[in-house]
Amino acid sequence: MRSRRLIIVLVLALVSGLLAGWLALRLLSNAGDSRIPTASAPSAEIVVAARDLPLGRVLTAEDVKLLGWPGNSVPENAATTVEEVLGRGVITPVTMNEPLLSGKMAVKEAGGGLPIVITEGMRAVSVRVNEVIQVAGFVMPGTHVDVFVTIDPPEGRSGGPVTKLVLENVTVLTANQIVQTGPNGEPVTATVVTMLVTPEDAEKLIYAATKGQIQLGLRNTLDLDTVTTEGVQVRDLIPGAPRPAPRRTVPTTRRSNTGIEIYRGPELEVENVEGGF
Repeated sequence: MRSRRLIIVLVLALVSGLLAGWLALRLLSNAGDSRIPTASAPSAEIVVAARDLPLGRVLTAEDVKLLGWPGNSVPENAATTVEEVLGRGVITPVTMNEPLLSGKMAVKEAGGGLPIVITEGMRAVSVRVNEVIQVAGFVMPGTHVDVFVTIDPPEGRSGGPVTKLVLENVTVLTANQIVQTGPNGEPVTATVVTMLVTPEDAEKLIYAATKGQIQLGLRNTLDLDTVTTEGVQVRDLIPGAPRPAPRRTVPTTRRSNTGIEIYRGPELEVENVEGGF
């Protein structure tokens, strides 16, 4: 009797195990049928840069390509056909695979090159610099700089050369190397930095580059503060340094001839008197 009960218990346990396994398998099968949400497949195509595009470049078919993009995250104002971007100039540098938005391109009628990035009322002014002035090559398109000048004071003022901050937060448009001819006919490589300035600041920049020695100071693009400086002279760096004597100008006396009218009878004569009265 006892053995029969034991057999019945074992059979029930076996059946319960099989039933539990079948239920677990069924649950796993149902779970496999339910789809786990995944990232949506690309459902749209937009135009992106096929390579790095410099400022002012006029787009050609080799510069762009179509790239699949998730339909629910297509950037606003993104170009969707190659035809709508061909012939348009890039007004900001674009990196490879970056979407070409309408705000990064000029209209087709504007053409290409530097003029399309010059905003109304501004001017592009170029100055030749060396590697030191260019802050060891870190002055690149899109960076912001301050302009310093070391220049002799006006005639009659003492103190010697002065270094002064003349322009702040100037945008650099281009920084290109050019090859020029040296004094002996040898090729010389120089760097020309083009900056975006107002007409008034253009006058200061050109005068500073012509009459003095300019130096660029690289600044944080997010730093928009302005400062006021007095400038630095040798006496500010070396206490007790002698001040150059002011230049004096000696007035010169101009000698002129004065004509005197003399009547001798009915006749009029004119005599010149040297030195005047």
